[in-house]
Amino acid sequence: MTREAVLAAWHDYLAQGRRRSPHTVRAYVATAARLIDTAALDSWSALARIDGVALRAQLARRRAAGLTNASAARELSALKAFIAFAREQAGCADPAPPRMRGPRIKKGLPRPVTPDEAVSLAAAVHEDASEEWIGARDRAVLLLLYGAGLRIAEALSLTGAAVPLGETLVVTGKGNKQRMVPVLPIVAQGVADYAAKCPWPIEKAAPLFHGAKGGPLSQGMVQKAMARARIALGLPASATPHALRHSFATHLLGAGADLRSLQELLGHASLGSTQIYTKVDAAVLLDVYRHAHPRAAHD
Repeated sequence: MTREAVLAAWHDYLAQGRRRSPHTVRAYVATAARLIDTAALDSWSALARIDGVALRAQLARRRAAGLTNASAARELSALKAFIAFAREQAGCADPAPPRMRGPRIKKGLPRPVTPDEAVSLAAAVHEDASEEWIGARDRAVLLLLYGAGLRIAEALSLTGAAVPLGETLVVTGKGNKQRMVPVLPIVAQGVADYAAKCPWPIEKAAPLFHGAKGGPLSQGMVQKAMARARIALGLPASATPHALRHSFATHLLGAGADLRSLQELLGHASLGSTQIYTKVDAAVLLDVYRHAHPRAAHD
């Protein structure tokens, strides 16, 4: 089997079998191509024999070329998926890829995504979904996180009584405390689009967001959809559903919102929880300064 045939089969599986987005398909095929070229393997049986040692060597070479921890983690995920596919094609009894932990990604202050990235993530989950209504659902959830600053649990606890969304929305947060948040037109439109396409009845006393089989949508499904989208867009691992809430707060603070108002919008019990965003905002400004100011390299 030729290199081109292997990559074509992998491409078709991702694009047609798994309905991955074009961005994800390109990234995963490129990762597979690098592995094939480095290992000089072009048959399913040979690829199926790749073990953890070979994976570590491949990642080491990529890290030597300048790959960051976050990018290396994404590359490892793509490699594992490709090897699992190769093992299935080779007829292995156990198609599971070699067990290998990815590089540790240092956790720091919440890293917000830009407004354009937030919209792109919402669009990407829509594009990547297996069904149109599921894509509309995932997009609506992400828009609620970024556009209204909701926690993922708060978005998923909304009932059918919330639609159609008006200019404000009453949200029940931690400790059953309620707060009112403003609703942007794009958020209201996104939720309305989902409600119109959902094949399951939207009942006032039942969860607004349904899973594929009609039950309540789980947080894990939203997290998986966002993970696929961020990988497809080349965003860091820090671009999680909760990061959209961080971005909501950071962008409001940067636009002049005071901490007390932000505390109310986020549903924080104490002002101390909200004050972290002053550090986030300062970190963003410093990053912009370092990259844009003509004297940043000397100061």
